[in-house]
Amino acid sequence: MKKIILVLLIGTISNFSFGQKDMSEYNLYVQKADSLYDAKDYKNSAIEYQKAFDSNNGKAFPNDRYNAACSFALAEETEKAFYHLLYSATHPRIKYKNYGHITTDPDLNSLHENVLWEKLISEIKANKDEYEKDLDKPLVAILDTIYQSDQGYRRQIGDIEEKYGRESVEMKAHWKLINETDSMNLIKIKKILDERGWLGPKVIGNQGNSTLFLVIQHSDLETQLKYLPMMREAVKVGNASASSLALLEDRVALRQGKRQIYGSQIGRDQETGEYYVSPLIEPENVNERRKEVGLGTIEEYIKNWDMTWDLDKHKERIKKIESENKE
Repeated sequence: MKKIILVLLIGTISNFSFGQKDMSEYNLYVQKADSLYDAKDYKNSAIEYQKAFDSNNGKAFPNDRYNAACSFALAEETEKAFYHLLYSATHPRIKYKNYGHITTDPDLNSLHENVLWEKLISEIKANKDEYEKDLDKPLVAILDTIYQSDQGYRRQIGDIEEKYGRESVEMKAHWKLINETDSMNLIKIKKILDERGWLGPKVIGNQGNSTLFLVIQHSDLETQLKYLPMMREAVKVGNASASSLALLEDRVALRQGKRQIYGSQIGRDQETGEYYVSPLIEPENVNERRKEVGLGTIEEYIKNWDMTWDLDKHKERIKKIESENKE
């Protein structure tokens, strides 16, 4: 599903147009489906997704169809889950190819023993291979492995926290595993960047390109400062996305004791467990800045953490945080 910390669902969104049809009804159903998923009411989430598709003559954005499949799988409606996944994998205008994501998505674990799973994965692998036929395949394979280790463990965070608690021994052990994996991945990524620069999708594909960003995003401040100028140049020539750069710019700014620019970084109150948007410069203008780099509104973004945007409350929190930091 989409509600995962810093996971980029590469390949699930495309230029899949519905023409000029009014999408308000469709969007309302999808929003309700997303909320029900967040509430772990998977059965009714799947029903709302289906209503959205039915309201649009069976058509759906690829990302919504994938998320619907996740809800159907979690609701143990296997046949419907496979219908949407196979549709995405075989439709000539979609050809879902994000092999790394789908094979590590825990929402789909219940499907793995079904005979259709092998068929589905074969289709997606074929789509991926076709897309990558002119790429640097040995390097793509290395980056695939790095991507899956980087994201695979992070996708398990929510379940472990829910089962054992945020401060549990199990959670601390899991973060130790993540940190050790990040260190090993960083050695490999630094070697690639130092020897070949920030390679673009035409050489390593979209997922490989995003892997470079993810590993640097999860590295220490010194490393981020070293490669930030390289990524800025990569964006200028089309070898990296402006939206990914925005996330790195925000993380670096906060680590330097400054305010973030785009509102991508989410903090968490250590006492209450409440999520909040980390301090922003000119928070009243954040959506203008987000739009410039291809990010959606702050209102939509923070729904992933079940938050609503309150400008006044944010300004009050900034004063409190910065006052505490001075002390």
